Amino acid sequence: MTALRLPFILLLAGVLGLAGCSVHQPVSLYQLDAGSPVQPAQNAGMAVLLGPVTVADYLQRETLLQRQPDGSLQASTDGRWAGSLSSDIDQLLLRQVAGHLDSQRVVLAPATVGFTPDVQVLLTITRLDSGEKQPAILDAQWRLIDRRGQVRDNRIIHLQEQHAGTTAAQVQAQGVLLQRLAEQLSVALKPLANQPPIAEVPRKPAAKAPAPAVEQEKQPKIPMAAPIRTDMEVFRF
Repeated sequence: MTALRLPFILLLAGVLGLAGCSVHQPVSLYQLDAGSPVQPAQNAGMAVLLGPVTVADYLQRETLLQRQPDGSLQASTDGRWAGSLSSDIDQLLLRQVAGHLDSQRVVLAPATVGFTPDVQVLLTITRLDSGEKQPAILDAQWRLIDRRGQVRDNRIIHLQEQHAGTTAAQVQAQGVLLQRLAEQLSVALKPLANQPPIAEVPRKPAAKAPAPAVEQEKQPKIPMAAPIRTDMEVFRF
């Protein structure tokens, strides 16, 4: 009996060991590649309020998703995002746009008190993903609002980038797409840098109170004749 139990115990130990290795398999953490943005030098450059930047719900998670050939999404087994993907997108776009515009006055929404932007960028990212055999794809839309509250540009963007297939290559390709988005956005922003100042609307003088109406002279009122019933009809005034 002892001889029969020994191989069973060794087999069980081997299975548990393999299970332990699979459970503790290291998972790589990834961040978007922000490239090498130029450090802006102008402290008085174009004032841009970047955001709100809205990211699709399916991207607001730590799981790194893989696009399958049939269009479905599956969680990656060997990698995940190192923190918030939305925050990474915000910081990448901020640095890229500030570098392209050479302006230190590019800030993320919400703006601080006293900051008056030349342009506000409303950006929505509806897709940012890739797969082992699927290219990296970015779908987005922006609206540019000038200081008068007028929509100066509205654009729908579709970008695509090929990669080598590994998870690291996919993440790098997604970062490249966001860099290209920031470049195109900066080109659209530059013409709005020299907007004429908003002229103050002249205040209308306060309306004068109407002069009091001249009191009409009191006219003597003639009493109405009142008949008195007597033997004779006499009118008294």
